[in-house]
Amino acid sequence: MNAGKVNAPVQAHGSDRIVSIVRDVHRVAGRARAIRVRGVALVVMSAGLYLHAASAFAQDASMLDERVTQQNIAATICRPGYADTVSPPFDDMMEHKDRLLAERGIDSEHGTRYALDRRVPIVLGGSPDAPDNLDLLPWGGHKGERRKELLTAKLKRCVCEGRMSLGDAQAAIAGNWSAHYAGFGSAPCSDERGVASIGSDGS
Repeated sequence: MNAGKVNAPVQAHGSDRIVSIVRDVHRVAGRARAIRVRGVALVVMSAGLYLHAASAFAQDASMLDERVTQQNIAATICRPGYADTVSPPFDDMMEHKDRLLAERGIDSEHGTRYALDRRVPIVLGGSPDAPDNLDLLPWGGHKGERRKELLTAKLKRCVCEGRMSLGDAQAAIAGNWSAHYAGFGSAPCSDERGVASIGSDGS
């Protein structure tokens, strides 16, 4: 009889302890969920900031052709042969290339290893001859001109099919374009996924 009276407080204490443990588990789980939510929010915010920064970079007027806008792409970059109609003479572009080779300290004998690159290509609304839009790229490799040309063609198709805005395409090509290359072939090129879902290793 007395044993039963002694065990009752013990059982009550044990029940309180179980309830306390359950509350602690729920509290820890809640904190873990909050941390995960904050982590996801941080990733999304970082991606947004990256795209915003890349977009701002792409919209630098010194790199773009003011004749090309989202409203007139059908009459400009999406018109067959458009690039040929606005490209400067070959000799003028070679002068730009020679200047860049000299600035980078690259011997002119090795000039054929490099392409005169437009940071924003003509077919994506880049300036044909503005110095700020001109650069040198090796022809081959993960960050080479041949690979960039392939990405440019895909981005142009997306823009001309109305599945990506001109600004988004410019942001993709003028930013870290080699990081966008890998997954673009299999990713839908809509405004929502065309840039954000692209792979990052450039392989």
